[in-house]
Amino acid sequence: MDSTTDPSPKDFSLWTLEQIRKRGAALGWMEERRFDWVPIAASAVEHLMSARTMLLVTDWERDWFEQYALSRLNRYNTQRPLLPIISLRTLFPYLDKVNDSEQLMLLEDMLSLAFPNDYIFFYVGRGSDPRAQIAKNKSDSLLWLFDETMQNSFSLRSDDEDLDIKLIQMLRLFDRSIDAIMFSEVDIQSVL
Repeated sequence: MDSTTDPSPKDFSLWTLEQIRKRGAALGWMEERRFDWVPIAASAVEHLMSARTMLLVTDWERDWFEQYALSRLNRYNTQRPLLPIISLRTLFPYLDKVNDSEQLMLLEDMLSLAFPNDYIFFYVGRGSDPRAQIAKNKSDSLLWLFDETMQNSFSLRSDDEDLDIKLIQMLRLFDRSIDAIMFSEVDIQSVL
């Protein structure tokens, strides 16, 4: 065995820092935010590895990102199994009609029946958007919120001129994180 290679998995925090630095100045903004990133990314991937479905939902301004994320995370030529990541809007086209607690409860009941192994939301958008309220109602959701700070979420500013680029960079880092965790290249237990 080659003594220069270490077969044990890397710490996820260290691995994330290395991934950020590999991308150079373009991802430099993420280096200072990695401590916000690491626990929520690790938790979301752990949920996926536990066969929980991830329901993707965005505010209306980020509808483009929903399509990009779905095609990126389940590419046809990937070396990993397809992941249970589904558009909530595709599953329930009346999403924008959910505007009170009774309708939210009916939606949650339907989702519990459809996904008996449980599910989490992956929400990207303004924290004030009505669609955000659906995801915020489930405590283990993956939330990339704009203009709002919330525990266990990653916050961004909607007026950031590089917002779209940052979303794509974050999704690519999340995609690489899935691979690293799935193929036991990293250990996430210390950050959960």
